[in-house]
Amino acid sequence: MDMRQARLSGLELRIPPLAVAVGTGAIMWLTAAVLPAWTIRFGGHRVLAAVCAALAAVVVAAGLVSFRRARTTSNPLRPDAASALVITGIYRHTRNPMYLGFALALLAWAVWLAQPLALLGVPAFVAWMNRFQIAPEERVLAALFGDAFAHYCREVRRWV
Repeated sequence: MDMRQARLSGLELRIPPLAVAVGTGAIMWLTAAVLPAWTIRFGGHRVLAAVCAALAAVVVAAGLVSFRRARTTSNPLRPDAASALVITGIYRHTRNPMYLGFALALLAWAVWLAQPLALLGVPAFVAWMNRFQIAPEERVLAALFGDAFAHYCREVRRWV
């Protein structure tokens, strides 16, 4: 492993996903503040933002409820503490509903800001999560749950 890979590996499972989402949202706001001339408001953009935010809240809540029902950890920094493979509820449709909810919240924020460049925060968040959160989580879950997790991954997409 070269030094760059070692540094990148050091970021795995280190920053809480909520902190990544909030940080991404702050960068999106800064983009809107620095480039106000690029703002594109359209009729109903705030209503659309509110709908996206409500959907985000429902998706995150559904993920948390499924974890609580399974009596397993929802700590994203400790996937090794998982006591059950959750594949019911919203987890039948997405393997990462809480992260999907955060991405939807960022989409809502970009729409609210009416800043096209702020939309880049959503794929940036997804890329970060795929590399530094989800991939390491999946390695741990594969080790913990073996074939059951492999089957689940074949049946349910990572995001949607």
